[in-house]
Amino acid sequence: MSVDGKRACVVGAGFGGLALAIRLQAAGVATTLIEARDAPGGCAASWRDRGFTFDAGPTAITDPASLRDLWALTGHDMAADVELMPVAPLCRLTWPDGTHFDQTDDPFAMRREVARLAPADLGGFETFLDHAWELDREMRAHFSDRPFPNLTALRRAVPAIVRQRAWRSAYETAALYVENENLRQALSFRTLFTGGNPMTASVTGALMPDGGVWWARGGLSRLASGILRQFERIGGEVRLGDPVTVIEPDATHSAEIVTRSGWRGRFHAIASNADLVHTYRDLLSGSARGRQVARRLVKKRFSPSIFTVHFGVEGNWPGIPHHTMLFAQRYAELFEDVFDYGVLPADTVIYLHHPTVTDPSMAPEGMSTFQAMIPVAHLGKLTVDWAQVGPVLEERILAEIERRLIPDLSDRIVTRSHHTPRDFATGLNAHLGSAFSLEPVATQGPWMRARNRDKVIPNLYLVGAGTNPGAGIPGVIAGARMTAALMMEELGA
Repeated sequence: MSVDGKRACVVGAGFGGLALAIRLQAAGVATTLIEARDAPGGCAASWRDRGFTFDAGPTAITDPASLRDLWALTGHDMAADVELMPVAPLCRLTWPDGTHFDQTDDPFAMRREVARLAPADLGGFETFLDHAWELDREMRAHFSDRPFPNLTALRRAVPAIVRQRAWRSAYETAALYVENENLRQALSFRTLFTGGNPMTASVTGALMPDGGVWWARGGLSRLASGILRQFERIGGEVRLGDPVTVIEPDATHSAEIVTRSGWRGRFHAIASNADLVHTYRDLLSGSARGRQVARRLVKKRFSPSIFTVHFGVEGNWPGIPHHTMLFAQRYAELFEDVFDYGVLPADTVIYLHHPTVTDPSMAPEGMSTFQAMIPVAHLGKLTVDWAQVGPVLEERILAEIERRLIPDLSDRIVTRSHHTPRDFATGLNAHLGSAFSLEPVATQGPWMRARNRDKVIPNLYLVGAGTNPGAGIPGVIAGARMTAALMMEELGA
């Protein structure tokens, strides 16, 4: 039953759009979810090749409680649609000299790892964690669940910002407390997972998840499908494989959606989970507001993209954890090349995802699925021919993994493929092929991103990586909660 006949549309079935659609439908707002692709999940697409299952997008769940809430809204159980599997260790970090460090959610095990890697830094490590968690707590107290802070909230937060020196980067903060360079990297690298440079992004983006790390059996695309199933179960309408081409707002607090197939729908409120620039420049191109905001958006700093190699190999590798980070000789200089100069460096940090060590269903029996990712500059800074560079970079990444982890990798590969920034741009309409939308620098941090509600078009809302609070599954799920609250306030739900 709708609320006073109110109808809403969510454009894009990424995790943010899925979460928003469920919240609206659960509140009684008749909601239609429209997705350009044939399956939900946005960048969390999947495919099978020779019995291997490959996931293209996110590789971990770090806030399962926020996902379970989406089912609990209507008295359902997430376990009926999605099986979550714990991952341990959270991540293994390795360096070229063979040094390694296992991150875990067990505080005693972490202390043992720090004592083994850098015993003189054990006290500093604990003080760093205390500071980082206190900073996170204070910022949440001032801004959490607020779609966009007003000036009063910002003024009240100033003492905490000054006291905690919240403008400092993850690496700068770590360096104040620990001396060991490897440990500094271990305490700052996680900002990469939301598109942030460890040398400039806030330390709050580098915190280890306190809810552990989890995997959805069958891949994170299964998680997206499970959320969609729950949305349909509670009465939501879904249109897949029919991209929205036009959003037409009007002065009557209603708006019309037009899709490529020619389908039209009129709604009291519309929320876009599409790329920010695509939303304003393309979908709202017929409005002065759309053109105005697009011109302003393209001048902002966008996060890098990702180059990914997917490969299936013969053999099982119980000694390679679910998540491994292979660091290079350089750290600060490497990220300067990628984030600032748009250089494709010869050395790189490699994030290796090995889901079959947790979930053997991702590969045929006796075989393993892997995904290797590296940060690369977006298309606005790195103007190379990816059709030529892609195969070369793929070989370079596989050679490094062979050298450091799997000595006979080249002889074991059954299938392999790669994805470039061009795929983000063409397949997801991502501006410049950015993988995380706006780069989380100080002026574009959680509370300085795009507002969850457009301030001029009264019935237009936003959700996703470019909006408050930011990228990553936890970020867009939290953003969906904020956007839903604004929409239901407007709709009277």
